Amino acid sequence: MSTAHPFAKAWCMMDLHIKNGVRWRLGLVCLVLLSFLHPANAQVRYSIPEELKIGSLVGNIAQDLGLDLTRLHSGRARIVTGENIQYTELKADKGTLIVNERIDREQLCGDATPCSFTFEILLENPMELHPVTIEVLDVNDNAPTFQTNHLEFEISESAALGSRFGLESADDKDVGQNGLQNYILTPNDNFVLKQHVNPDGSKYAEMVLQKSLDREENPHLSLKLLAVDGGNPQKSGTVLIDIKILDVNDNAPVFNQTIYKATVTENAPKGTHVITVNASDIDSGLNAQITYHFSKSKAGKADLFDIDETTGKIYVTKEIDFEKDKKIEFRVEAKDQGGLTDSSKVEIEVLDVNDNAPVITVMSFNSPVSENSPIGKTIGIVNVKDVDSGENGQMRCGIEGNVPFKIKSNVRNYYALTIDAELDRETVSEYNITLVCSDQGSPIFSSKKSFNLQLSDINDNAPVFLKNRFSAEVKENNSPGVSILTLCAKDFDENQNSRISYILEEKQIGGSPISEYISVNSESGVVHAVRSFDYEQIKEFVFVTRAQDGGSPPLSSNVTVKILIQDQNDNPPQVLYPVQTGGSMVAEMVPRSADVGYLVTKVVAVDVDSGQNAWLSYKLQKATDRALFEVGLQNGEIRTIRQVTDKDAVKQRLIVIVEDNGQPSRSATVMVNVAVADSFPEVLSEFTDFPHDKEYNDNLTFYLVLALAVVSFLFITCLVVIISVKIYRWRQSRILYHSGLPVIPYYPPRYSETLGTGTLPHVCNYEVCRTTDSRKSDIKVGRTGSQNMLIMDPSATGTMQRIQSEKSILDDLDSHLEVSSDILPFLFAVNANVHRFEDIIALLFFIKMVEFLKKKKNRPT
Repeated sequence: MSTAHPFAKAWCMMDLHIKNGVRWRLGLVCLVLLSFLHPANAQVRYSIPEELKIGSLVGNIAQDLGLDLTRLHSGRARIVTGENIQYTELKADKGTLIVNERIDREQLCGDATPCSFTFEILLENPMELHPVTIEVLDVNDNAPTFQTNHLEFEISESAALGSRFGLESADDKDVGQNGLQNYILTPNDNFVLKQHVNPDGSKYAEMVLQKSLDREENPHLSLKLLAVDGGNPQKSGTVLIDIKILDVNDNAPVFNQTIYKATVTENAPKGTHVITVNASDIDSGLNAQITYHFSKSKAGKADLFDIDETTGKIYVTKEIDFEKDKKIEFRVEAKDQGGLTDSSKVEIEVLDVNDNAPVITVMSFNSPVSENSPIGKTIGIVNVKDVDSGENGQMRCGIEGNVPFKIKSNVRNYYALTIDAELDRETVSEYNITLVCSDQGSPIFSSKKSFNLQLSDINDNAPVFLKNRFSAEVKENNSPGVSILTLCAKDFDENQNSRISYILEEKQIGGSPISEYISVNSESGVVHAVRSFDYEQIKEFVFVTRAQDGGSPPLSSNVTVKILIQDQNDNPPQVLYPVQTGGSMVAEMVPRSADVGYLVTKVVAVDVDSGQNAWLSYKLQKATDRALFEVGLQNGEIRTIRQVTDKDAVKQRLIVIVEDNGQPSRSATVMVNVAVADSFPEVLSEFTDFPHDKEYNDNLTFYLVLALAVVSFLFITCLVVIISVKIYRWRQSRILYHSGLPVIPYYPPRYSETLGTGTLPHVCNYEVCRTTDSRKSDIKVGRTGSQNMLIMDPSATGTMQRIQSEKSILDDLDSHLEVSSDILPFLFAVNANVHRFEDIIALLFFIKMVEFLKKKKNRPT
């Protein structure tokens, strides 16, 4: 919608010509009132005189609407009107309105005033509609006219002075000041002219006898009646009046009223008195006796009424129907005995009684209609009539109830039943439409007409799931084929449009299609498990299911389904440290000077279950000396609970049970060997049970010498290999440096917990005591996911530079030698006097040789 200039102006010029050839120009300035303007859609109003020449300027519509010429051109501005005749034309290149057809106000509006016509200026892109009203001003282009050019009267010479004779009224199609203003009668001695104004504003004239007539003196009179208007120049019309003087010696009867007016209601009973007419005769005797009769000119109306010849009373004789006769006019004659008569007009207005109800006739009605029918579509046409008049015949039609339909009148007495809002069969499948038409009478009469409208379905509703998201839980180790949940969707359409199929959307879970895990019944929507689930492998999975109807084209909607796997306590705890092997035994060393609360070792265990099924507790099930050690319930730390004495046995064996919190609970046991000693030889003597015979000693010496030789050989080999690798790496780094390629460093892998659960941390620290009286010389070995490094306390012998140089040797040696996990803790725990890295390597191979001998002799160490 466009916004017009706040004060749209219309300047109109009109030219008028006078008969004498003098030409003058009248300028009219027309300012559109503020009441015609709206904030979003301005209404422009112009005033122009009728009969303007074709091509005359009406106004600058572009300026008055606040539009530029570019907008008129781009919007393809044009005039839109529902009339067959287009009186104006839009000049889009100039933005002006000009006269396109001859405008005759009398032809356009008749007697109505003010006279105007309306049209709209339509623009596109975006669409705008600007109403324009053209008021047509009257021009005095019509003269008053009479229906006949000649009037004849026969008047008795005995007519009394003051007798009135009605004259024919003139008609002027102009209005206002240009309409009929005055009547002029040519001067004469016998008659004068009296002018009257009707209630509707029209004027009529009467001749009044002011001087007695004498037929013998002047048997014939010729007069002229002139009707003039108030225009400029003034125009007029004339009619000739011929008066014939009748020779009568006596006086005729005279009615006391020229017009008798009365009212009667329709359906009035017979004998109802309507009115009484009265005439008098100044004669006496028989000449003064008057009788009343209906004039023969209205003999047809005499059937409805009867008149008393003596009294002049008029009665109803037959039933009067307003729908046949709304106004009854007739003349009554008064006749004396001498044959002289006088007549008077009787006007009886029939009053309407509301005795007819509206009649509804169905012309057409369409059912069923599609639910996607557009607003404004006509579904039925009815004709409504009421033969009463006035308020009794004025009808109001409406629709009962709150239904999306309305009734509107397009043509007189014809009503169209149209759709007033969007229809939805899924909300309402049929409507019972009741049309009620009532008149405005008292009492009110009304009529009803009912219509049953059926709506036909279209596939306009996609299936809707009852939930935005479905979720279900299923315990692990379930049986394949078990039902997990049921998906449910509804479609508000009907028949084939509401038939729903459930389709599983393709998706990959762990490299496998979703169909290998679950299946969805296409008809019922039941979700079944295809396989048995393992919580430790997959904890949950999400997939999408589509519900599709059977319409054409089909509509569908998706829903996300989440399946949660519930954990069951189906895995016992797993002990990570200390590692239990069948061929060797690990011993934790405790110095005899250990204080109360001394940390001997820590039992590390994990449970691949989750929740409370993975909550672990540690208990000391059996021990050589229960009074010496205790196990932390939550952390699995083994500590001394009293001071270690010399009386305590060197070899201590503890059995620790690890339990989870599942129902039922599962457990695992681990055996921990503890050596209470201050030196490594003392530990070896206690934990080795070899026979001390000569053969065994000889074999042991042989194997020790052999082991020492192998260790020396391997040590030299490792040195050569390490130097070669260092030189190779140095050369490769130089080549990569000169080539400019990116260098990707290598980081050794770290331990990854099973499914991301467990109690073992990513960094494992080993704390080894080198002396029996101090904890300040600890060696901590930390292995992370990014590097392997041996870290020593500042009080330890050796330097960080030496340790870092020996780190690479240990890495290379680890790739050539297979060292069991139960040897390394024992290695760092038993020998407190090892200061050199080479001694550690030698001790490692020594222990491997001991294990070899143990396996050979099938004797435990």
